[in-house]
Formats: sequence, structure tokens, C-alpha cells
Amino acid sequence: MVSDAPTPPPPQATPYRDPGRASDAADSERAWLETVYKGDGAQLTWRAVVSGMLLGAVMCLSNLYVVLKTGWSIGVTVTACILGFGLFRMLRATNITRTPLSLLENNTIGSVASAAGYMTGGGNMAALPALVMLTGGRPGTWSLILWFAVIAAMGVFAAIPIKRQLVNREKLPFPTGTAAAETLVSMHAEGASNEKARTLAWAGLFGGLLAWMRDAHAKFMIWNLPDKVTFPFSYAGYPAVAWTVALEGSLVLVGAGALMGFKTGWSLLVGAAFTYGYLAPEMLSQGVIHTVSYKGIMTFMLWPGAAMLLSSGLLSFAFQWRSVASSFTGLARLLSRKPENAEREADPVAAVECPDWWFPAGFAALSPIIIALMAILFGIPVWAGIVAIPLSLVMGVVAARVTGETDVTPTKALGPVTQFVFGALLPGNLTANLMSANVTGGVGLHAADLLTDLKAGYLVGANPRKQFIAQMFGVLAGAAAIVPVFNILVPTPDVLGSAKFPAPGVQVWAGVSKALVDGVSSLPIITQKAALFGFVAGIVLVIAERWAPPRLKRFVPSASGLGLSLVLPAWNSISMFVGAAIAEAVRRRNAQAAERFIVPVASGFIAGESIIGVVVAILVAFEILQR
Repeated sequence: MVSDAPTPPPPQATPYRDPGRASDAADSERAWLETVYKGDGAQLTWRAVVSGMLLGAVMCLSNLYVVLKTGWSIGVTVTACILGFGLFRMLRATNITRTPLSLLENNTIGSVASAAGYMTGGGNMAALPALVMLTGGRPGTWSLILWFAVIAAMGVFAAIPIKRQLVNREKLPFPTGTAAAETLVSMHAEGASNEKARTLAWAGLFGGLLAWMRDAHAKFMIWNLPDKVTFPFSYAGYPAVAWTVALEGSLVLVGAGALMGFKTGWSLLVGAAFTYGYLAPEMLSQGVIHTVSYKGIMTFMLWPGAAMLLSSGLLSFAFQWRSVASSFTGLARLLSRKPENAEREADPVAAVECPDWWFPAGFAALSPIIIALMAILFGIPVWAGIVAIPLSLVMGVVAARVTGETDVTPTKALGPVTQFVFGALLPGNLTANLMSANVTGGVGLHAADLLTDLKAGYLVGANPRKQFIAQMFGVLAGAAAIVPVFNILVPTPDVLGSAKFPAPGVQVWAGVSKALVDGVSSLPIITQKAALFGFVAGIVLVIAERWAPPRLKRFVPSASGLGLSLVLPAWNSISMFVGAAIAEAVRRRNAQAAERFIVPVASGFIAGESIIGVVVAILVAFEILQR
């Protein structure tokens, strides 16, 4: 239980605990309705929706900055709930509002904000940037806003028919949703403090101040913090900073490292040492790498790094075959089910759940729009768009179940799978390869995201129908925020894959599409060998992590960490290791302090610095701030 109070919250503040899979689904749902449900109270209020949209838009921009820098998406739901709680505490303290924010209103804030904040995931900020990187072109702003909004909305509708099976009946854990419920209950319990909100706010202010002092080269500023702290040594004939070996003055990376865990952190450091300490200098000596710079090194390193991330993601996904099989079984039941009138009349929660007809109605309304946009914006044949729609539904069901059981939405696996499918259906069509995968990945992510929020709502007694509506407001806020800011942060293709925005996820998607279109045989022989080595290494690491003896398992590097280290500058990996190491040291020294402070401090660093980074970029773009 996450708690801000020095003593445990009173019994009535404890979220609903599922006893396990009920033998009688109707009895289980009836018990929930009678003992837990509170959704007839204030929940979908205008202040909760507007606050969620504003917070979600801000967190969407924060996540965009972090994704382009690290390739890592940062959790939104719990942070949004903490921010919403703190915001309304402040508004009450200043008499701007007199009514306290209810627990269910705060849950609405989390639902809206997560729908907006996760607009960066699901392939959105991999497929579009990869398209920009490879072709130099992009659709207009309003076209892209509509594109992202309808894909996300399709994912929200895809969650409707599987919600009751996964959340109400099978009671899958959805760990992030459960954590959000725990956080909501602990903050809103009688006598609870707002320590987490204060901690997050101070960390955000500190991160934002650091970003301003580093990035805002305004005329009135007589001094700026350095971007990098360099090391006074050279090797292989070049200074360490040329190999990207330095300390970056960024708390975003430190915060991301604190949240990703120590194993991934030390794997990043080990991988960076191997990449920039041995492999890159060796490739320079052999003439494979021609310039000692991040972009020059990436001409080679991209391929083994992308291959390792691809193989490890696919194999990890394959090891979840039971979840996948259950997904297809559940989908078959869904398609073949013929509810009888008696069953409908006996349905205890029909009045609060989304009606069954919303799902086909939503797909019928949105599918023609998506197919038309695929054809108009990206030149994808209509028949291929028609294929993408049922495939996106399948991916949504699979992603939802895997997320419910593991808390990991398998976008990194589902995206390449779809790329391979459309690579076979439309050989040589790079745009179709990328943007069709964007459809299936986006639908899968947003289906999983809504179910995560619905899990939190289920535990605290929220009305699921109102949560669905809240999610749609978040979709609109996220789509409207992400496109114009992406255009500002990435004005030209050369920004992507640079030392400022390495965008490793983008590089992986671009690499897969390029290999499918041009063929792996177009690469130099040594690059092909390196890619094969990376592919095999990813498989070996996943197998070792799964089956190694317990005493040795902790020494097996993370395949994701190693793969990322091959496509990130060394200073990114070093900073994320520092954050992971600090968080691990705090956990070992004081577990209670770690539970109270790591997530708020790390989230504050990330939100504060990334938002100021976006603000500085906007001021520069409009020539308000000279750099």
C-alpha cells in the first residue's frame, strides 16, 4: 500500500480487494456493485475533465521529449493523480475552489491524463518520426491531429468488449492500475498528507530551473549551465567527448533511470562501455566508421542495436504465449457470443458498463475514416487499410491481456510484427510498412491504457461508462498537443538520430522498414554480421534471464538495456545508470523512504525539465528567445 500518512489509512480507505476469479461472474459483479460501487457520486465533472486534459497535454509533451531523448515512455496515470490532488489542494488553500476534489474525480483526472499522455506510445512517435527520417516528408498539422485522434479512439472502443472479461471476471492484476488505485486511496484517506504532491512539485521546479539555466540562451542571462561535463582524456586519437563519453547535465535522464530499475541501468552502462570503449574504436580502425561523432557511429551501431531490441522483444512476447492464446480464445468467444434476453435481464451492472453496441458502432464509424486517411495521407491501398482494421482489433485484444498480466504493453513486438506483415503484402512500400503498423500499435496501446484505468476505477468503485467518456476527452487533448510540438521539436529530419534527440525507438522502426524495403543484403557484410550477432544476442539474453539459476539471474544483463545502449549516446546511458544507482541505493538503505520519494522525485525531474525544454524550443521557434 502506498501511503503518505505516518500511520496506515483507516479500513474504509482500503481499495476493493478481489478474492480471485469468481465461479459465478454475475454474483461477483453484483457484489462489486453492492459493496464497492460509488460511481453515482461526483466523477465526470467539468473541473475533473478540464484539469485532466490540461495535465494530460502537459504530460504528453513531457513524454514526447523523453521518448525522443531516451526511447523510453514514462508512466502517466499515477503521476497525473498526484498532480491533480496537489493542484486542487492549492486551489482550496487559495479559496479559488471550496469543494474538495473527490477520489472519483481524481480518478477521472488520471483517466483523461493517461489517454493524452500516452499519445506518444503505440508507434505514434516511432512511425511518424521514422517516416520523417526516411522520406523527409510529413502530412499537415490538422491531418496528423485527426490521424492520431481516430487511431486512439479506435483503441478506446476496442477495449469495450473485453473489459468485463479481463477486469471484472478474470480479475487480471493490471499492476499500474492497481498502483493508481492504491495511490488514490492513500491520498484521499482521512488525515492523509499531500507529501507526494509537494515532493513532485519541488522536484519539478528544480528540474525546470536547471533546464532553463542550461538551454535558455537569452540576452539577459550572463551565464548558462554547460550541456556536458567532459572528461580530460582521449583515446583512439580523439577526445572522450567525441565518442559521446561525458556527463550530460540532464535530470530527465537521471529521473528515467530511477524509474526503469537498477538492472536496466547497469546494463546500459555495461553496453555503453562496450560500444564506445571497444566496438566503435575497432570499427573506426577497420574503416567501417568514417567519422567520430554520434551520427557517424550510428551508421554502424544502429543495426546490431535494432536487431537486439527486435529479437528480444519478439521472444519475450512469444514466451507470453499463454496470454496470447487466451486472447484469441476470448476474441473467438466475443465474436460467437449470442447473449440471450434472460442473460441481459440478469446482468447486474448493465446500467454502468458500456453497452455492447458501442463497440461495433465505434468501429463502424471510425474504420472508414482510418482507411480514407491511410489512402489520402500515405498512399496506402484501400484493400490494405481494410486488412489493417481487423488486425488492429486482434492486436488490441492481445496487448490488453499481456498488459493486464505483466504491466508491459508489447508495442515493441507488435509494431515489428505488423511491419513484417505489410512488408509481405506491400513489398517495397516503405510508407505503408510504417503507417499501417502505426494503426495496429496505436489501437493496441490505447485499448490497454483504457483497461489499466478501468482497473483502477474498478478497485475504487468508479463508473466505467463515465471513464470511457473521460478517456475520449484525453484522446482529443493528446492529439491536439502532440502534433504542433513535434513539428517544433523536429523541424527537419536531421534532428532525429542526433546527439540531442537520439530517438532510439524511431531508429529501430526506421531500420526494420529500410531492411524490409531494401533487403538486408544491401548492407555491408560486416554490418550484416553485426546485425546477426545482435539478433542472436537478444535471444540468448532473454533465454538466460528466463532460465538461469536464481543465484546467477541477477547477473544476466537486460536485453533492452544493452540494445538501447548500442543506439544511445554514452552520456545518456551514463546518466540513466546514475539515476538507477541512486534509486537502488535509497531502496536498500530505507525502503519506506524509497516508496515515498522515488516516483515523485523522478517524475518531477522529468516533467519539470522536459516541459521547460519544450517551452524553450517554442520560444526559439517563434523568435521570442534568441539562442
